[in-house]
Amino acid sequence: MTELKAKEYKKFEYIKHIREDGSEFWSARELADALEYSKWENFSKVIGRAMIACENSGHNVSDDFPEVRKIVDAGATNKPIKDYELSRYACYLIVQNGDPRKEVIALGQTYFAIQTYRQEVADHFNQLDEDRRRGLRYPLFFAF
Repeated sequence: MTELKAKEYKKFEYIKHIREDGSEFWSARELADALEYSKWENFSKVIGRAMIACENSGHNVSDDFPEVRKIVDAGATNKPIKDYELSRYACYLIVQNGDPRKEVIALGQTYFAIQTYRQEVADHFNQLDEDRRRGLRYPLFFAF
C-alpha cells in the first residue's frame, strides 16, 4: 500500500507545471486523468462544485481557476478545448468534491492537504525576520 501511495503522490507532482515567475499550476485535463475521470463532462461537474466552494470561501474564482484554451488534434484538423490552470487551492477543492469511492481521490485529498500546509508554513516562515527564523530553527537549543 505504501508503494501505491508513493506512486500516486508522484502522479500529482509529475503533472505540476511551474511558470516563469515560479508560480505553480495543474492542468484540469491532466488532473482529471490523474484522478481517473475518463469523461470530461463528469469532471467538469466536480470543477463546478469546487468553484462554488471557492467563491463561498471568499476567494476569487478566476484567480484559482483561470480558464484557458488548448489546441488538440481532432482527426484531420485541430480544435480548441477548454482547460483550467488550477492553483493548489483549486486542486484541493476539486479533490474534496471528487468521487469519495475512488482511492485516488483520498490520496489526492491527502497530497493537496499536506502540500498546502507545507506551503503555508513556508510562507509564514519566510515572512519572519532573521532573528525569529533563527529561533524557530533552533528552538530551546540554549535553554536550560
